[in-house]
Amino acid sequence: MHWPPNFGYTAPMQNTDILKAMAVQLTRLADVQEARLAEARHAVSRDIDWSAIAFRWRDDGRLQAVPAPSLLPLDRLHGIDRQKERLLANTRQFVSGRPANNVLLWGSRGTGKSSIVRALLGELADQGLRMVEVPAHRLVDLPDLVTILADRPEKFIVFSDDLSFEAGDGSYKALKAVLDGSLAAAPPNVLIYATSNRRHLLPEYQSENQATHQVDGEIHHSEAVEEKISLSERFGLWLSFYPFDQQNYLEIARRHLGAHGLNCEIGSDQPWERAALQWALARGNRSGRTAEQFARDWAGQQPAP
Repeated sequence: MHWPPNFGYTAPMQNTDILKAMAVQLTRLADVQEARLAEARHAVSRDIDWSAIAFRWRDDGRLQAVPAPSLLPLDRLHGIDRQKERLLANTRQFVSGRPANNVLLWGSRGTGKSSIVRALLGELADQGLRMVEVPAHRLVDLPDLVTILADRPEKFIVFSDDLSFEAGDGSYKALKAVLDGSLAAAPPNVLIYATSNRRHLLPEYQSENQATHQVDGEIHHSEAVEEKISLSERFGLWLSFYPFDQQNYLEIARRHLGAHGLNCEIGSDQPWERAALQWALARGNRSGRTAEQFARDWAGQQPAP
């Protein structure tokens, strides 16, 4: 019997054909996955009240609107005029669509770092500025949050207050990646503002400056120091805050008293001044926070008009 040529026989696929078929299949799978992710993002976005001006990132990975955010007028902040000017200029650049920097506000406690950031929202919300507060322990979720915000027309400041990391805490790497270093660049409608009492955000030790010191047996100890410094250096703008002197402390207290309806003047041996200085002495510092706390206490004790 004579069989026809190639009867019942299929020639094996060439390697290039196999690779092409695999590439097509992978492309289809990627498109399906991207479509599913896009639908998931849209579903998440539909559940958010975008009419709000302030939001918080919850521990369960959801973005929640803050119906009544705590805002402070910029003109009530005293003794930090240079910081106000620089931060306001950077934020106005951002809102207007011009290049702007991520910002690290660092320095002494109670000197207005958090207040100045919150004051920006009241100043520029009508120009499209929005704010999302993210606690430090949820910074690992930053890539997910940024993905949600990227499709929105508003300008978002992602705000992390009192930011610092302990030795061995790896969550700061997520922040580093979003700031600068990730293959997926941060969208142009998102900036990160953070406050901290530490300039470099990670603990530093005197022994690390010693040439013979080894970090966990690491020979190149200077590289461990570089790793700590590299995080704060990814913030393009640093603003420093320092303790207030007595005159600035009293002026801040006077402004807060004015916000409570008390018209107080700074003069020689005024009763409220003596009380304010005694309050600061008991607290051990003359910070803006101490002045605000004194003003609430003093105003609350005054007789009703």
